[in-house]
Amino acid sequence: MSRLVVVSNRVAVPGESRAGGLAVGLQAALKERGGMWFGWSGKSVREASGQLQEQSEDGIRYVTMDLSRADHDAYYNGFANRTLWPLLHFRLDLVDYDRATRAGYLRVNALFAAKLAPLLRGDDIVWIHDYHLIPLGAMLRERGFGGRLGFFLHVPVPSADMLSALPDHARLFSALYAYDLVGLQTRRDVGRFCDYVRLYGDGRLLDDGVVEMPGGRRFRTGAFPIGIDTDTIARQARAAMSRPVVRDLRGSLRNRLLAIGVDRLDYSKGLPERFHAFERYLERHPDQKGSMTYLQIAPVSRGEVKEYQQLRHHLEQIAGHVNGGHAAPDWTPLRYVNHNFAHTTLAGFYRSARVGLVTPLRDGMNLVAKEYIAAQDPEDPGMLVLSRFAGAASELKDALLVNPYDLDGVADAIATAATMPRERRIELWHVLMEPLRRNDIAAWRQRFLGVLEAA
Repeated sequence: MSRLVVVSNRVAVPGESRAGGLAVGLQAALKERGGMWFGWSGKSVREASGQLQEQSEDGIRYVTMDLSRADHDAYYNGFANRTLWPLLHFRLDLVDYDRATRAGYLRVNALFAAKLAPLLRGDDIVWIHDYHLIPLGAMLRERGFGGRLGFFLHVPVPSADMLSALPDHARLFSALYAYDLVGLQTRRDVGRFCDYVRLYGDGRLLDDGVVEMPGGRRFRTGAFPIGIDTDTIARQARAAMSRPVVRDLRGSLRNRLLAIGVDRLDYSKGLPERFHAFERYLERHPDQKGSMTYLQIAPVSRGEVKEYQQLRHHLEQIAGHVNGGHAAPDWTPLRYVNHNFAHTTLAGFYRSARVGLVTPLRDGMNLVAKEYIAAQDPEDPGMLVLSRFAGAASELKDALLVNPYDLDGVADAIATAATMPRERRIELWHVLMEPLRRNDIAAWRQRFLGVLEAA
C-alpha cells in the first residue's frame, strides 16, 4: 500500500487540540497506510520562512514549517483570506486584490513545494487540502513528482464568471489541472467548476467526471461531501450532559427553549441576517415571546482582517438593539458569546437546543449542521433550521430549509421548529441521521482515496 502524504495549511500535531472530525479522519487514514502530514507550524517568526520541525506518533510523521510574519501576512491574511475566501464565497464586493499579497501567496506555496518535494517518494499518494494551497500540486509536478496527486476544496465554488473576475485567474486556477483528482463538496460545485474549465480553460468534459485539457492532459473531478465522526459526536453529547457548564446553561434557561448557533465570526455565516431574523421571529410570533433564548457562539477568527473587525462591531450593535427592544428583567432573548468552547461541551449545547440555527449565506458544507443532528436525544430531538446555500442542504433535505436572506421565512422556520410536535421531530431526526451514518468521516476519506488511486 502506498504511503499517504497529507498537506494542509495547519497540522493537527500531537499535543495540540484536535477539535473536529477532519483531523480525526485524516489521522486515521495516515495510521492505516503510514504517512506524513505536512503544513504550516502555526508560528510566525522573525527570521526567514522555511525552518522545519518534525515529530512522530503512532506511525505518523508530522513535518511543519515556520513562516515569517511578512510571508504569513501576505499568504494567509492577505491573498488567501482577503482575496480567495470572499471570491469563493460569492462576495466579489469584498475581494481585495493586491499583486503583492498574490506574490506572497505564490512564494509561500513555492516554499512548501521546495521543502516537501525532497521528502516525497515516487509511489506516494499526496492529498492537498483547500484554497490556501491551490498551486502546490503544479509546483510539485514542476519539481518532478509523478505520483498520485489529489486536491480537496473545503469551500464552495462560485460561477465561472465570478471566478474569471479574479485578475490573472487562469494562471491560478489552471494549477488545478495538475491534480489527478479535484474533489469538491457538492454536485453544484462540480458543475460550476466544470463550467469554468469549459468556458475559460478550453477543457472538454468526458464521461464519469473526467476532464480533458488542451494537449491531452486528463484529470477527474467529483463531489465528495465531507462527513463527521457521527458515533463519536453522539457519545460526546450524551456524556456532556453531566458537565457543569452544560448543566449551568440548561439551568439558566428557566425552562425556556434554547436556539443555538455556532459559527466562526465570518461574514459568510450570515450572522447579521440571522440576528435580524430572530428579531423578526419575536415580532411575528408574539405568542412565543419569552419562551426561547437564542445563544450565538461566534469565536473570533482572522481578527487582524479589517472586514472581520467591522463584522464583530456590527453584531454587537445588533445584539444590543434586539435585547434593548425585547428583553425582560428575567430574560435576555439573544446571548452573543465570542468565546471558544471545547468540542465536547458544544456537543452538550447542541443536545440541549430545541432549535439549531445554521444559516450561512454560502458554505462549502457546514459540519455544525451535521453535528447538531448527531448530538440530539433520539427520544426528544431538536430541529435544524438550515440554509439552502450550505453544502449540507444537499444531504439534509428534511431539515427546515430556508433562504437566509428571507428574514420572515427564517423567523417562521424558527417558530415551526419551536412548536413542532415531538413525534414529528423524532420522525424527521431518523431521516436526517441516515446520510450522517452512511457518509461519515471515514466513508468520505475512503471514497476520495479510492477514486484517487483509481484515477
